[in-house]
Amino acid sequence: MVSARQQPTMMDVAQRAGVSPMTVSRAFKDGTSVSAKTREKVAAAADELGYVFDSTASNLRSQKTNFVAVTIPSINNANFAQTVRGLSDVLRPRGLQILLGYTDYDMAQEERLIEQLLTRRPEAIVVTGGKHTPRARRLLENAGIPVVETWDLPEHPIQNVVGFSNAAAVERLVDHLVEQGKTRIAFIGGDTTLDTRGADRRLGFLRAVERHGLATDRLIAVGIPPISMREGAAAMGHLLDTMPDTEAVICVSDLSAFGALTECQRRGIAVPGSISIAGFGDYDIGQISVPPLTTLNPFPTEIGQQAARLILDLMDGQSPEPIQSIVPELLVRESTQGQPVPNPGR
Repeated sequence: MVSARQQPTMMDVAQRAGVSPMTVSRAFKDGTSVSAKTREKVAAAADELGYVFDSTASNLRSQKTNFVAVTIPSINNANFAQTVRGLSDVLRPRGLQILLGYTDYDMAQEERLIEQLLTRRPEAIVVTGGKHTPRARRLLENAGIPVVETWDLPEHPIQNVVGFSNAAAVERLVDHLVEQGKTRIAFIGGDTTLDTRGADRRLGFLRAVERHGLATDRLIAVGIPPISMREGAAAMGHLLDTMPDTEAVICVSDLSAFGALTECQRRGIAVPGSISIAGFGDYDIGQISVPPLTTLNPFPTEIGQQAARLILDLMDGQSPEPIQSIVPELLVRESTQGQPVPNPGR
């Protein structure tokens, strides 16, 4: 098990800054007589150590806060909402509630949220993804509580992980399309550094088409995440205008894939007769679209449930496996006109 590091104390900050612990305490409070220069020195020391001032320490020194902090990229994404629901369903019977913040796909905002959430001294913190700013990572490493990264399999996890490889998942989609005889395959989305999971899916696409000896230039940018149906339709229009011989397209999400599907229908282009379309996420809209969308189910509710069970085990002094991998299920539907592909299991 990857254990939580010992949280730095106010004494540690005082020693690093060369001041007394009382001065450190006053430096973090408004309306005190601590000079600006000393405040800067204390802030720099705290930043180097990953220390977060506990604004409620005097009240909570002998109490539990009974909440778990959670950050997600978006509050209107059904997949992330299901993950939060899974977390809540497992934590609630133990008297634990969720304090939720959303990052808007911005790592700088994630850093600010992590700092703010840690000042409330949660019992644990769950973050989405495995890529963070250096300071956010330092704060998490020194939080002194269970940390769980989700929706990813980071190369260098902070503590605990419940997730999957977005790149490997999309490679399976490419393999499926190649098995269907497609050789001119495009990818819509994942061109921005903001959505790190989308970027990994794009990387998986490039890795797979290179492995199959196919062209890697059929990449359509769509802008700032989250990618909407409207943006998916616009991207598909651009693809059809510039590379009309494309035989199949993988979209970064089911929402953008649905937009791509409707653009084809607007132009009278048969799906899957003239072009195949696949998405990611197994959203409801992909299940009821005509034709239904081939996609990958990342099991978002299970991600939340497993993260919650891992947290409870850690709080109970147990030693669960720190890296818990989930394999998304490939759901082959009519939009790629293929036969079901066996799921390798989870």
